[in-house]
Amino acid sequence: MATLAVYNRDQVPGGYLLPSTANLSTAQTGNVVSTNVADRGAAQAACFLSIASTVGATPTVTVAIQGSADLSNWWSIPWADLATPTTLSVATFAITTATTTNKILLAGYPWRYLRLNYTGNTNVTLTADVWVF
Repeated sequence: MATLAVYNRDQVPGGYLLPSTANLSTAQTGNVVSTNVADRGAAQAACFLSIASTVGATPTVTVAIQGSADLSNWWSIPWADLATPTTLSVATFAITTATTTNKILLAGYPWRYLRLNYTGNTNVTLTADVWVF
């Protein structure tokens, strides 16, 4: 498992900061944690998470969005759907179709490292990326 730093942002002319991105999973299957861990640094910046799924017969997977301060202790972190960005949840969610699932991880919550935990996976292949702002 690689830990990918995503807190070094590039500045473009005009002073705008570009978001940094990290790949958490590429074509990942099984009941495992994401191949990579994103390190958003100490800034506690907001993140955008995108999970693309392809499926086979009778697909289902449960996803937990997890954070850590030390890469050893992991817990569910608050996320929101794009349609309701101020309604937070720490619950797991299921993916049962070929789709792209997007989540917002709000700024100001005390975790540095991000991973996904995939459980109950039956015939689902996942690719996940995170952008840190």
